[in-house]
Amino acid sequence: MPRASTPADLNEAPEAADKPQRGIQALDATGDLLAALVAAGTPLSLRDLAAAAGMPSAKAFPHLVSLLKTGLLARDEAGRYEAGPLSLELGLLGLARLSPVREADAELVDLATTTGMSVALAVPGPLGPTVVRLEESPRPLHVSLRPGTVMSLVNTAIGRVFAAWLDDDVRAALMAQDALRLAGVETSPSDDARHTERLATIRAHGLDTALDKPIPGISTVAAPVFDHTGSVCLVLALMGPSGHLDVTREGSSAQRLMAAAERLSRRFGYVPGAAMPPL
Repeated sequence: MPRASTPADLNEAPEAADKPQRGIQALDATGDLLAALVAAGTPLSLRDLAAAAGMPSAKAFPHLVSLLKTGLLARDEAGRYEAGPLSLELGLLGLARLSPVREADAELVDLATTTGMSVALAVPGPLGPTVVRLEESPRPLHVSLRPGTVMSLVNTAIGRVFAAWLDDDVRAALMAQDALRLAGVETSPSDDARHTERLATIRAHGLDTALDKPIPGISTVAAPVFDHTGSVCLVLALMGPSGHLDVTREGSSAQRLMAAAERLSRRFGYVPGAAMPPL
């Protein structure tokens, strides 16, 4: 007698892998509610959460009851729905498995392809902002930038983006050694005042640019990537010939760059405007 098929057998069938798998519609609706809450980034009432998920409150309510029972959701003092203890544990599990540099790799390749520019990825290092990855454009740039290069906090867009979100005491300690970095210089009090003003502008705009600096003929636009604590964990930067790279915030290159940085920030658990709990 033929042996009955098992789920493992079905997974092994080549033709089954190409067919869309049927899920449970009720769970799909539950997922819509969770996705709507994540997109809102703030606790929501039953009515607002249902509306955000595109369903009537009467349909949403049973799903929310089950989500409360499982711990995926909780309710605050005002009765609004927010992430529950199980959601927090799952989020921490996911964050623990993330490697920011590895997760950013696909974005680097896509940016280089869609903009035609070179893309650099930098991380906070013990000596300052350090380039760890460089995706060359079809027309490689003749620059001294290589993985391991430590960038000036004053004279490079990558370094200034990092500096903009550093605590004052940490930034002051790093600034004392800026002359040792690529394009670094010793600064005076008047330089410090201009630098502080520049960093405030970077925080307001969400990116920084460098036109023909520190390398003549090469321009850069850089944007921060935040982690779940609101700290800058990466900086993405587009680099290209000054006559071909539009460094304005409204330009297509800058918009693509900021969109990539925002996607990565979301992936690393960053919620804009969300207050972090005290340590």
